[in-house]
Amino acid sequence: MLRSCWKSRHKKSSGPASCWIRPGLTALLWLCVTQFICGSEAVGETKNVVQKDAEFDVTYNDTVTSENQTIYAFNHTVSRNKTEGVRVSVDVLSQGFESPILFVVRQKQAVLSFQVPLILRGLYQRKYPYNHLGRTLCQPPTRAASETQYFFVDVSTLSSQGTNYQLRVSRVESFTLQTDKKFSFTASPSQPQYFKYVFPDGVDTVIVKVNSDMTFPCSVMSVQDIQCPVYDLDNNVAFIGMYQTMTKKGAITVQRKDFPSNSFYVVVVVKTEDEACGGPLRFYPLRPDELIDAGNRTKVIDVVVSPAINSEVYVMGMLFCLGIFLSFYLLTLLVLGAIYVRVSTGKTPASPYEYGSFGNLLLRRDSLLFRLSPLPPSERSLESVGRSRQESLSSVEEDDYDTLDDIDSDKNIVRTKKFLCVSDLARKDKRILSKKYQIYFWNIATIAVFYALPVIQLVITYQTVVNVTGNQDICFYNFLCAHPLGALSAFNNLLSNLGYVMLGLLFLLIVLKRDIVHNRALVRNDLNALECGIPKHFGLFYAMGTALMMEGLLSACYHVCPNYTNFQFDTSFMYMIAGLCMLKLYQKRHPDINASAYTAYACLAAVIFFSVLGVVFGKGNMVFWIVFSVIHILATLLLSTQLYYMGRWRFDSGVLRRIVYVIYTDCIRQCSGPMYIDRMVLLVMGNIVNWSLAAYGLIERPNDFASYLLAIAICNLLLYFAFYIIMKLRSGERIKCLPLVCILFTAVVWGFALYFFFQGLSTWQKTPAESREHNRDCILLSFFDDHDIWHFLSSIAMFGSFLVLLTMDDDLDTVQRDKIFVF
Repeated sequence: MLRSCWKSRHKKSSGPASCWIRPGLTALLWLCVTQFICGSEAVGETKNVVQKDAEFDVTYNDTVTSENQTIYAFNHTVSRNKTEGVRVSVDVLSQGFESPILFVVRQKQAVLSFQVPLILRGLYQRKYPYNHLGRTLCQPPTRAASETQYFFVDVSTLSSQGTNYQLRVSRVESFTLQTDKKFSFTASPSQPQYFKYVFPDGVDTVIVKVNSDMTFPCSVMSVQDIQCPVYDLDNNVAFIGMYQTMTKKGAITVQRKDFPSNSFYVVVVVKTEDEACGGPLRFYPLRPDELIDAGNRTKVIDVVVSPAINSEVYVMGMLFCLGIFLSFYLLTLLVLGAIYVRVSTGKTPASPYEYGSFGNLLLRRDSLLFRLSPLPPSERSLESVGRSRQESLSSVEEDDYDTLDDIDSDKNIVRTKKFLCVSDLARKDKRILSKKYQIYFWNIATIAVFYALPVIQLVITYQTVVNVTGNQDICFYNFLCAHPLGALSAFNNLLSNLGYVMLGLLFLLIVLKRDIVHNRALVRNDLNALECGIPKHFGLFYAMGTALMMEGLLSACYHVCPNYTNFQFDTSFMYMIAGLCMLKLYQKRHPDINASAYTAYACLAAVIFFSVLGVVFGKGNMVFWIVFSVIHILATLLLSTQLYYMGRWRFDSGVLRRIVYVIYTDCIRQCSGPMYIDRMVLLVMGNIVNWSLAAYGLIERPNDFASYLLAIAICNLLLYFAFYIIMKLRSGERIKCLPLVCILFTAVVWGFALYFFFQGLSTWQKTPAESREHNRDCILLSFFDDHDIWHFLSSIAMFGSFLVLLTMDDDLDTVQRDKIFVF
């Protein structure tokens, strides 16, 4: 067959011999192989081949059949210092879907072939024909200062009837993009565009920004190395380089180290359908071979290549981040220094447990022994107290026996009194309760290790997949402010989470200091530490500090590659923090009956379980929302009952009978009011809030279920905290200067933090292309965006909230516990 082709060329060619010398033997062999593969020449047949010397910017109108084949020979001068693009435009004037025209462009080191009409496939294999095509030829490298290159356009078909076409080859004068200079062009699915960018001297990183005023049609922007072929069609643009879908905005950060030639192509392809960008789904074709009219899918696009930040900005960003949070360590040292100076000058005691002289201590001890004793004979001598402290090292568990002495008073009688004092709910052995609440810390530390390790492994895998495949639709970054460092695509989003870790560690150190001071007071048998103030149990505080540090670590892991499959990493320890804060508030006045660590973490695990289910199945699923709303309301009712009766009720087979009896005796028979007014007010408000949130979820069914669940936790925490502050002031207690400053400061910081949080720079609830419409430039030091500022402010606000919980009852440290009300 090849021999027949060779003879045919020499026998039938009408052009001069010089025309066949220029393409060379390789081009001739390629033409023969093309005919053999296409089946255009059977054994024993000959085809009329016409070769024409063609020129740029000239439109050639011609007809092709299975009996003839036309070759257009072009030549142009290529300069090493000047890059010009060459674009081939083809338009078929007659419909020939069964026998399309094959165009083969042969050039140095590359061959480009395409058929017209071009059939592009969409979702469900829907077919869209295009009669007008425009393709840009890749640029083979040249070592000489100036070189003449040849390329040929072969036109052939299997159609026995003549097919009319137009061919035009033109130069693309503005083929090289200039730094910080906007360039506009038009693209369509059959007419993709790409342009070249060369890194200037001294620039190692640039940001390619592509914008359009048109949301649809959906398009793809790609950054590819300088090589042939260039993948510039919808069905192959994802084969190489970095790429992302876009509607109005797109941005890719490109580093010089990834492109050995110090240059790259910016490729823009308009997709055949809009589903990838969240557009409407077109109808399904009735027949598998049905061709669908694509309509007008032309899009006007602007591209700008700008230098990215340099290493100095990275250093400034890191120093700024460290400086902010180290200043809190410095401020803490200054406050401690000020307290030490005031103590040394004799203005105030060093702590609530330290006094001027041992004699004063004995006098205060005797006075307290005389005034205390909420339930005789509960008075204890100093020797017995010291002996109890020494025995605290023994291994004793709360579940081994009931630590409340029922001989003195039955706990059902004590806990159901109309007016309770802290002394009524702080009767259990301190060493038992201390171990009980330390379990919170050890459990959350264990959970953190087992939770964090697979998370870190998973996000490393995500980042590796993004780097290897180049698919930037996997992660929902703010691409206009995503600064890479090493293998990380958005280092600034990780760095801004440092505050959670540093401030969490600082809070642990503050709690540790308080714990040490309290233990020293107990060793001295200080009666203020033994019998006054809110009982000091620091296990929950340690757990809160650990949770804050883990929130920073897991938020950083989430921001390695943020998407809907790993959003729970960012919210899991937020649920933990909200739950632990509510438990700590409740523990302050109810130390004996607070939930155990196992029960608390089991409930938090259930919350996280529903969070995952909501992310996966909750979007628009009515059945899920009905089930969740019912569970939410039932859980609210059960918790309300538990809080109202101080745990003195049982959930068993007789619970319905007892409920009916209470309703009959208290509401129907004598219509008496609630016995515990304050608790009833809190629980009624809590039920109103939670039932309203459940109704909102059932009606609106928000897409972001994890944030909805977090909003429920935060609303309940704020409600309980406001109730606690109001009841504290109503009970005649006061708020000292330090917690008051913390409350005001924290409220202001929370306000600013929420403002930046709701800016919404990206969202995984939409498609990646729609998410990029919310992207915005950096606003702080050219390094941090709005969400980074949210990280800064929210970590500071959480730290301030923890300090409020730690210090707001310091005014009670010298008040007997039988004078402190429970609410």
